[in-house]
Amino acid sequence: MSFAYQQLDSLIHQPARLSIMAALAATKEVEFSTMRDTIEISDSLLSRYTSTLEEAGYIKVRKAFVGRRPKTWLAITVAGRKAFDSHVEMLRQIVSQDTGRNT
Repeated sequence: MSFAYQQLDSLIHQPARLSIMAALAATKEVEFSTMRDTIEISDSLLSRYTSTLEEAGYIKVRKAFVGRRPKTWLAITVAGRKAFDSHVEMLRQIVSQDTGRNT
């Protein structure tokens, strides 16, 4: 029996990065602090994970000032959407495969 796990994207599969990608796939853009609070990780970890995803071309990071305060927004890219959708499909295939066990 062949499992599809070899086709999983290791960049996306890490739990926090998967959470980031899932949140971004559900909306157009998310402000950094909203993402941090949503997935419940520190600023430094979120920054590191978003840098990894940005370097892979999966997300784009936009920075601007709102009044005098710097703000950062995150958005999924076309390549990121394609990679995320493919990753989710591979997970579905793995979960739905008959393992041959009698239950």
